[in-house]
Amino acid sequence: MIHIPPFLVRSACAAVLCSATLALPAAAPDARYPVTEKRPVSDTYHGVTVVDDYRWLEDDASAEVKSWTAEQNAATRRYLDRIAQRSAIAARVGELLRSAPVQHFDFQYRKQLFAMKNQPPKNQPMLVVLSASADAAGERVILDPNDIDGGKGGTAIDFYKPSHDGRYVAVSLSQNGSENGTAYVYNTATGKRLPDVVVGVNFPTAGGSIEWAPNSHGFYYTRYPRGNEQRPPEDSHFYQQVYFHELGTLAAADRYVLGKDLPRIAEIALDASRDGRLILAEVRNGDGGQIAYYLGSTDGTWVQVAGFDDGVKQVAFGDDGNLYAMSVKDAPLGRIVAIPLSTPTIANARVVVAETKIVAERVLPTRSRLYVTYRAGGPSLVRMFSFDGKLLRELPAEPVSDTEVVVQLDGDDVLVRSMSYLTPRTVYLYHAQTNKLAHTNLNGGYPFDMKDAVVHREYAVSKDGTRVPVTILSRKGIRRDGSNPTLLYGYGGYGISMTPYFSTMQRLWLDYGGVYAVANVRGGGEFGEPWHLAGNLTKKQNVFDDFAASLQMLVDRGYTRAEKAAIMGGSNGGLLMGATLTQHPQMMRAVVSEVGIYDALRWETQANGAFNVTEFGSVKDEEQFRALRAYSPFANVNDGTAYPAVLFTTGDNDGRVASYESRKMTARLQSATSSDRPILLRTEAAAGHGIGTALSTRIEEAADIYAFLVDQLGMKPVPPRKH
Repeated sequence: MIHIPPFLVRSACAAVLCSATLALPAAAPDARYPVTEKRPVSDTYHGVTVVDDYRWLEDDASAEVKSWTAEQNAATRRYLDRIAQRSAIAARVGELLRSAPVQHFDFQYRKQLFAMKNQPPKNQPMLVVLSASADAAGERVILDPNDIDGGKGGTAIDFYKPSHDGRYVAVSLSQNGSENGTAYVYNTATGKRLPDVVVGVNFPTAGGSIEWAPNSHGFYYTRYPRGNEQRPPEDSHFYQQVYFHELGTLAAADRYVLGKDLPRIAEIALDASRDGRLILAEVRNGDGGQIAYYLGSTDGTWVQVAGFDDGVKQVAFGDDGNLYAMSVKDAPLGRIVAIPLSTPTIANARVVVAETKIVAERVLPTRSRLYVTYRAGGPSLVRMFSFDGKLLRELPAEPVSDTEVVVQLDGDDVLVRSMSYLTPRTVYLYHAQTNKLAHTNLNGGYPFDMKDAVVHREYAVSKDGTRVPVTILSRKGIRRDGSNPTLLYGYGGYGISMTPYFSTMQRLWLDYGGVYAVANVRGGGEFGEPWHLAGNLTKKQNVFDDFAASLQMLVDRGYTRAEKAAIMGGSNGGLLMGATLTQHPQMMRAVVSEVGIYDALRWETQANGAFNVTEFGSVKDEEQFRALRAYSPFANVNDGTAYPAVLFTTGDNDGRVASYESRKMTARLQSATSSDRPILLRTEAAAGHGIGTALSTRIEEAADIYAFLVDQLGMKPVPPRKH
């Protein structure tokens, strides 16, 4: 579950460590950092030899590596704690995040309305049940994970699924951000836990899912291999399959349902018809966007609805005897098709809503209509259609906002969530019969507003001439004289779109005089599958070129200059940060890279890395290897280069991107840079990839990140303006 791809080898010296590089005299150790020994290990790929000086840092269990990590943390703390403004920033970050309003999310409707509820200053969200009219006044807590470990926040809910009659809810719980989930069952009315326990339903590689049988006597669930299945240890987080657990029995007696013939890197998600009599299994072939669908019935028979090459990206049950799907087959921007449940294969599909000039992203069928979400370069909108494809209307939405239908209630009524860079996340109840979008009491108020801010949409021109949207958030009336501290964020992978969102940290950034920008680079889904495919596998360099062009545009149009510019991204966006700082070290003053991928040649040796081969490519393929080698941040650090200041963050329990990626990249840059700007590593012991991290831990990390940026860009608080 993550991202990577391309570029041609520029020269023989770029493809291998050339003799000139090897002949450089050893630099004196930098007293700011721990001494990091070089222990060269050579690998040969397609006749190309690559030397890795820091392979030894990959050993998580090594006492030496743990000591080195502790020393790096200490060096980072020395730097951060000497920043004069850090205490004030930490206090403000804590104030903003702890005073954030209650938010409900991840809604599911099964006779009752269930939701996750985030209630700062509690460390973790809790599971609640609401009235069918989405009224928070009578909500009841089913499970508060903060009570499990005394409020420390170490236990998190990975996901949940209510039974069809609403009597029970199955919940996956994991510890310390590990996403290594065990399923438990709770009585909705009492909150009491049943004795049923199913281990290993969730893990960061293929995720996890649960769906109930129609009579609530048990549930289907995803699980990973166990000892009696004769899989080698290296396959323990592969070969995900579906099993069935009957309530009141031991998990050891659970029966196999589906998955033995699926790929090693299959990722399965389960859904059901409203009556629970049909089960839909979505199966991803890793993370590159290939998806198959299987339909099962309670008698145990399964039929393949669509295969990996059929272009189906999403499927949902209708109440009219059809499956409704979003397909890109012969329609790159997506169209909506109906598949009859009587003959449920994609070959029998008929087009209901034709392809348009913007991207069809998802379809939600209700009793008599289809809600279709469209994406237009980042922002989204929702249109309603009849079952015969007639356009009924469009939901009202703020410009440059993100709007989605989150759950069907009774009939055609739905809950709608909308937000923008200027307007907080708001949940509405849409009454279909009256065509009214009504506020709910699921929305809380922030102790600040964004009335002094403005949003602009600009376009950068990438290396190959592609126009790349960039959204810019700033205070009103800023001068375009290159003096503004500017933070550019990017991601660019998996077809995931960077959508408009409201953030307390953006308020903090504006209060320090900053400009915040988001680049909608290729590799994402902002313009559909063509946009995604233009930035994956051997075309990955397009992502980095788009981001560099976005940063250059901010300079050219007077928003900032290199000395006042910073970039930030995480996970696949961390790869983007690593590629940008190694390819264009002169373009920015500071970099924050969170839980990132840096050694593209070793990435697929990690368990989760294997799932990403369909997105990034493999060193086993010569063309893909040369693309990976050409942009791999770790492989393209050059000794004697003046690199910008960098803060790497990672977590000890990260099952999506190994923390050694950050360790190795830190060591390589500390050894190579000729500038006096810090190269820092921050490793969090009680966190993973970010999912399930306690609020208190997130506050400390955010305080460090923004103190680092404020220090490097020479920022100070600016007085508020009247508006």
